Amino acid sequence: MGMKDAIAAKLTAGLSPTHLSVTDESDRHIGHSGWREGGETHFRVDITSPAFAGKSRIERHRMVNALLAEEFARGMHALAVTARAPGE
Repeated sequence: MGMKDAIAAKLTAGLSPTHLSVTDESDRHIGHSGWREGGETHFRVDITSPAFAGKSRIERHRMVNALLAEEFARGMHALAVTARAPGE
């Protein structure tokens, strides 16, 4: 399973999102720190989940990062996150 699919699967299983978009932006970071041949190093996630209700932005990012710890260990270098609760 590719990194993008793994990210989507873990966030879906862990947060039951009502909206989820995962974008591989590695091609925008060629030559930058953490980039490697073949990409799959820099991602953007836009997620809406009831699990974020009442949580601060930092708490939401920590929830996402905790679910994706294995992906960071496998070589994901950067993750941009937009996390909202429904209705925000």
